[in-house]
Amino acid sequence: MTDAWQIRDWRVRVADLYARVRLEADPRAAHRAWVDGRAALLREHPASPVPEAARASFIPDVAPYDASFRFVVPVDAAPPERREVPTATDGMVPFARLGRVELPGLGGLDVWWLDSYGGGIFLPLRDASPRTYGGGRYVLDTVKGADLGGTPEALVIDLNFAYQPSCAYSSDWVCPLPGPGNTLDVAVEAGERYRPVEG
Repeated sequence: MTDAWQIRDWRVRVADLYARVRLEADPRAAHRAWVDGRAALLREHPASPVPEAARASFIPDVAPYDASFRFVVPVDAAPPERREVPTATDGMVPFARLGRVELPGLGGLDVWWLDSYGGGIFLPLRDASPRTYGGGRYVLDTVKGADLGGTPEALVIDLNFAYQPSCAYSSDWVCPLPGPGNTLDVAVEAGERYRPVEG
């Protein structure tokens, strides 16, 4: 069982990786650093959600970088909404909608605030691609360090960085999944693609 210190170290390393991503001026180079860094964490870190027996040979399936999936957009006002997501391990996880972003050619997504201790911006995504995890992916999860930067007037949303939540790898993990306001009718052929893991 993964212990608290291992999870803490995982989060520190994820935050460090995203800090390097934000410092890189070239989004394509930033994406390459993210792909390599995340793959190393998934393979080598003791808190990896990839089952231990499968880690050594695990290679994430990530689509090549596509600049058309990078957006810098304002967070528009949206009617207040609260979601309370029940989980088996963390009880009820509350989210409050901060606003909504419009991604040209794709549609709109709700931006959420994790409304509990620590807080954080949360932007999950579900799309129509058969190559992505059916439960959805995460683009931003700042409480865990997954933060591409920006401001409420110009938030960086780069779907090339969409990644599978831990529950895609193992039922040991519980993940809040995207609701209707975070579902796109189109396929997003960017970011991590789903590959079942045996182990």
